[in-house]
Amino acid sequence: MQRLASIGDGSPDGRLVIVSEDGKGCWPTFEGSFRTMLDSHDGATLDGPPEAFDPDQCCAPLPRASAFLDGSAYVNHVALVRQARGAEMPERFWTDPLMYQGCSDRLLSPHDPIEGKPEWGMDFEAEIGVITDFVDIGASVNEAAAAIRYIVLLNDISLRALIPDELSKGFGFVQSKPPSAFAPMAIRAEDWPGWDGRKLTGTVCVDLNGQPFGRTRSEDEMTFDFAELIAHAAKTRYLEPGTIIGSGTVSNRDADGPGKTIAQGGRGYSCIAEQRMVETILNGRASTPFLQAGDQVDIWFEDDNGNDIFGRISQKVELI
Repeated sequence: MQRLASIGDGSPDGRLVIVSEDGKGCWPTFEGSFRTMLDSHDGATLDGPPEAFDPDQCCAPLPRASAFLDGSAYVNHVALVRQARGAEMPERFWTDPLMYQGCSDRLLSPHDPIEGKPEWGMDFEAEIGVITDFVDIGASVNEAAAAIRYIVLLNDISLRALIPDELSKGFGFVQSKPPSAFAPMAIRAEDWPGWDGRKLTGTVCVDLNGQPFGRTRSEDEMTFDFAELIAHAAKTRYLEPGTIIGSGTVSNRDADGPGKTIAQGGRGYSCIAEQRMVETILNGRASTPFLQAGDQVDIWFEDDNGNDIFGRISQKVELI
C-alpha cells in the first residue's frame, strides 16, 4: 500500500516522500512535490534505505491544491440540520448533492492550530476526501471514478455562527469556511482493499480533549459516493490534477433515532454541530458548546483491524 506525505522544507509544496508500511521510515525518491507528480503523471518508487519519518514535520499531503470542493455525501447530516430548526427537507437534496468551493491556496498541516474567536462558533468536521487526476468537463460518473488517485482524511473547519449571515445573502461560504487541515499521509486508492473504487470502508475517529466524541463509519449512509461528487463538480468545469473533493461531515443515524453519543452506546458524531442538533431535536435546546481556547481535537481513521491509516490530525484551538 503506497502512502505519500509532504515534508515541510520551506517551499510552498514541501518535499514528497513515500512512507514505509510501519510508518517509521520514508523514501524521498521523487524529485519534487505531490503537485509536480500529479502534473507529470510520474510515479514514485523506492530507492535505497529509508530515512526516519516524523509526521510532526508533515505539511498537508497537498499543501496547495488545484481546487478544494466539498460536498454533502452524508445527507443525514443535512437532514438533522433541517429537522433541528423545523425546516422541511427538500426532496432534491437526496438526488442532487450540495457542494461549495473552499480554500485551496493554503491547506493546513496536521498540527496547525484551529484559529478563531469563541463568538464565531468554531467547529471541526471529520471528513474523507479524494485527490483526482484531470477530469474532463461533463465527465460521466464512471469517468469520474477512474480519475480518483489518492484518498485523504481532513478536518473541514467551520465557523458556525458566521454561516447563517453569509447564506442569508444568497451566496456561499467565504468567511465561515477557513482552510482545512489534513492528516499526514495520502493513500493511493488502487492499493487499499478498503476502497471499492467509490467509497471507503472504516471508522472515522474523533476525540475532543482526550475523550471519545465520534466513531462513525465512512461506508454507511453515504448517499453520494465520490464518483458522483466528482461528476457533479465537473458538470460545467474541468478539474485539474490535484483537485480535492471532500465528502462533507461523515454522519450515521442510529437505528432508533437521530444518533447517540458514544457514552450512550452510539457512534457519536463527526462535528459538534451535529451533536447540538440532536440535543435540540430531543431536548428542545443545544447544551454542548462549540470549541473554546485550548481545546484539543484529534481525528484519525481506522481500518477494520484497528490500524491507523492516514496518521493523526491533532489540533489545538488558539484565539486570534
